[in-house]
Amino acid sequence: MVRRIPRGWVATYGQVATMAGMPRRARLVGRVLQHLDSKTKVPWHRVVNAKGEVSFSLSRNGGDILQRRLLEKEGIKFDKMNRLNLEQDRWRD
Repeated sequence: MVRRIPRGWVATYGQVATMAGMPRRARLVGRVLQHLDSKTKVPWHRVVNAKGEVSFSLSRNGGDILQRRLLEKEGIKFDKMNRLNLEQDRWRD
C-alpha cells in the first residue's frame, strides 16, 4: 500500500492500515515501517501520524529528521508547529 503513495503526497498510518484491510492497526503499520531495511524501495517517509506530523522519537535513530527532509524535498511544507497540511497533502486513493 505504501508503494502506491505518489511522490509529493502523504498518507497517515491509519489510512495505510485501512487500505491494507486492517482498520485500527495504525501502530502495526508504524512498527513494520520502522523495521524496513535501510535499502528498501518502499517510500516509508510518505506515512505520517494523524495530526499531520512526523513522529519524532529517540528510537528512530534520526529517521524522523530524515523523513522530514525527504518530504520537504518532495515539496511538502511544514508549519511552525512541525505539521504539514493534511487537507492539502493527503493522498486520496
